[in-house]
Amino acid sequence: MKILLLEDDKLLNDAITKFLTIEGHDIKTYRDGQSALDAFQEMTFDLLILDINVPNINGLKLLEKLHKEKIQIPTIFISAIIDIDDISKAFNLGCHDYLKKPFHLKELSLRINRILQTRYVPKGHLRLSQNYSYDMDSATLRFNQEAQTLTRKQVQIIELLTQNRSRNVSYDMFRAYVWEDKNIDNATIIAEVNRLKKILKDDFIENIRSIGYKIQRP
Repeated sequence: MKILLLEDDKLLNDAITKFLTIEGHDIKTYRDGQSALDAFQEMTFDLLILDINVPNINGLKLLEKLHKEKIQIPTIFISAIIDIDDISKAFNLGCHDYLKKPFHLKELSLRINRILQTRYVPKGHLRLSQNYSYDMDSATLRFNQEAQTLTRKQVQIIELLTQNRSRNVSYDMFRAYVWEDKNIDNATIIAEVNRLKKILKDDFIENIRSIGYKIQRP
């Protein structure tokens, strides 16, 4: 799981990073809100862990800015603040959990696992990654339930891979399903899949060398 950690206390930042890395997560750490906000120009994240009182842009303002950009990611606030207005604002902004400092690192891990277990995917949708699902009924790819605009071929590629999750989809299968058995070479298929992968925020389409592609079941 790729996690953005915003915590200006170096000792706590280092402790959380070390603990969650051992737990198997990929942690990107920041000690001020502006640097954390800038990170979204280059990366996507599965979870945010945000302190409130940090330099430049505080944690609450950061989450507010992200939501204005329609970036909605599960969020846990960690803070020594006990003011009910700030806590209420955090939940009103859509945070999933709130941990008051000091806390046990194992408790943070339990809260993270609970979010992973309870993330909702509507009936009829197949999960492709932490953020993406495919609505089979409407042939729609969704990012955190928001419909994504794709070309017809891109939708067909996603649909074929979704129907065969955890199985290798060969170039011949792409030729038959997406290109209707037209005599196209593998390079054309690779180019089209690469164009699709460039617009996806999660890298869930796996290249199977010399064979084709696959989407694993999350």
